[in-house]
Amino acid sequence: MDENFFEIGTFKQEYNQKLNTNLPCLKIVQSKGLEKHILKRHSNQVHYLNRVKEILETPDYIGSNPKEPDSIELIKIYEDNILIAIKLDYSNGYYYLASLYDISEGKINNRLNSGRLKKYT
Repeated sequence: MDENFFEIGTFKQEYNQKLNTNLPCLKIVQSKGLEKHILKRHSNQVHYLNRVKEILETPDYIGSNPKEPDSIELIKIYEDNILIAIKLDYSNGYYYLASLYDISEGKINNRLNSGRLKKYT
């Protein structure tokens, strides 16, 4: 693995069960440059990077982006509704945390109604 990445968790079989998928259970990594990306694009949410492991363990919602095959979205409700996007890198054999940002309650409800998101518990 590249020295610019560090491991933050593992893709759990439970995610596959919730999403009715069969993705490989591999490690999830984060780029050391992700914080810079979050600061630039979603600066009010950068402090949630410290809670990524908690989001991976106990999300409130799980889903997948139909435009991004082999990816998942996990949402945890805090003061903000925080979505983390995780994508599979087949060539390197791991998932990576692609982004973290807040998502409105309305978007959560729309995605629940469309089936894109499911309640995790």
